[in-house]
Amino acid sequence: MPRDTLTRDQIVRAAVAVLDAEGVDGLNMRRLGAQLGTAATAVYWHVKSKDDLVVLAADHVWTEIELPDPAQVGWRAAAKGLAGGAHAMVSRHFWLITTMTTHLVHGPGKARYDDHCLGVFETAGFSGPDADQAAATVLMYVIGAAQGEAGELAWRAKLRRAGADGEQRLRETLDQIVETAQQFPRLRARAMPSAEAVTALPDECTFEFGLNIILDGLAARLASATGNDRSRPGSPAQR
Repeated sequence: MPRDTLTRDQIVRAAVAVLDAEGVDGLNMRRLGAQLGTAATAVYWHVKSKDDLVVLAADHVWTEIELPDPAQVGWRAAAKGLAGGAHAMVSRHFWLITTMTTHLVHGPGKARYDDHCLGVFETAGFSGPDADQAAATVLMYVIGAAQGEAGELAWRAKLRRAGADGEQRLRETLDQIVETAQQFPRLRARAMPSAEAVTALPDECTFEFGLNIILDGLAARLASATGNDRSRPGSPAQR
């Protein structure tokens, strides 16, 4: 593809595809040029460096998340929708968690998501720093919940780059997990994991369970703050 017809958006989307397949370590301008059908030098006309490209790709994937309207579905359903959308997005793009530890991810995609999250919690009744804390707490849970799956996908991408036998390495790792678990009574009492269990997607019920606990806590905090305001002398409830 000639450089004069190549666009930054095309480059970013191609970078996401490479990152999804091979992770950050597998992304380079030559590999990206092959993905686009162009010379690596043509990419540099639009993006200064690999680091800049990783940040652009990381920001882009945040645009995949739908933004539910709290006025239509209520603040709690909107918060659950945002959290579920972010969890699914991070699970699709396993490299994002690593990127967020090595790069400052910013841009209109991430800002769009963050701004809507704040709006949802402000709609609920949180104000100022409390809305910031509520949004940050939910996002931290989402990232933590997706980390296990992302780690397993990153490990598989690393094996592919090294040309290793992924299934053989999985069996060896599973044997080590079982051997270690035998040393601990509570783990030993439970059924030993199978290869399918080790590589399966996290149980959706588990994610929902944790998310509901967090939202229950936020709702209780909001109700407590509202009750305290009403009990203060001179508040609207006391006038």
